[in-house]
Amino acid sequence: MSTFKRHIPNLLSAYRIAIVPVLTALFFVGGECATWVNVILFFFACVSDYLDGEIARSTGYTSIFGKFLDATSDKILIGSVLLLLVAFERLTGLWLIPALIIFIREILVSGLREFLGQYNISVPISRAGKYKTLTQMVASGFLMAGPEYGPHFIPHSFEIGQAAFLLATAMTAISGWSYLTAGLATIRKLDKGKKKG
Repeated sequence: MSTFKRHIPNLLSAYRIAIVPVLTALFFVGGECATWVNVILFFFACVSDYLDGEIARSTGYTSIFGKFLDATSDKILIGSVLLLLVAFERLTGLWLIPALIIFIREILVSGLREFLGQYNISVPISRAGKYKTLTQMVASGFLMAGPEYGPHFIPHSFEIGQAAFLLATAMTAISGWSYLTAGLATIRKLDKGKKKG
């Protein structure tokens, strides 16, 4: 296998991070053209989230760094887009509560992974976590198009995005609780081990 092929999954993950400044700039540009370019770039970023894992598994080239980059790039992309949706008033009022729930969950799980990593304990990405990320991405894409341009192609697209965002929030809370309970159980075991030692 060529060196380039081996690095394709990591390059796809890196794309999700590199695209954030571009998405931000296009939000500031505004207008219909910039909005749709933004949605298209974000769509490719979402597709890359699926492709990097599939390519890594099919080629048999997986690495600890690749898994880290994959999970981290997802959080950077979704977190940045959420901030932009709030800043540019796609999410206002009570819609800030679901956005905060998603932010808090991601910080909590990241902190849990970092803490347990000190003890060489990994926290694998669950299937529920993957579905949660997919739902967040779908919702964000609809919300990025906004109430001005989205309905030109899909009727009630903004409302669909809001409904998907609520579903993503529920999935985020459920998967976050699952991670938290499993993590706390592991931490209690570590505490007991220290006391016995």
